[in-house]
Amino acid sequence: MTPEHAPSPEPAQGMSRLNPAALGVADAARVLTRIGGVGGKSVTEEMLRADIDAGAPTNANGTINLVHYAAWLVKEMNAGGD
Repeated sequence: MTPEHAPSPEPAQGMSRLNPAALGVADAARVLTRIGGVGGKSVTEEMLRADIDAGAPTNANGTINLVHYAAWLVKEMNAGGD
């Protein structure tokens, strides 16, 4: 497994360290909600799982790379506008 796809390490002494290239679904939902969510609404695990079921990319271990996920969302939005 390459370092960029390694799961986020356990937090050290109350410090939260997340790897945006390898977030679990729950962590990804929390991060996306904190940065504004969808139209100001929370992003839920269920929303992310629905996107994954619809073809959103995941790493081999099931984690989400936020950059790849964002690119997929843009692609999907553009495809819907055709």
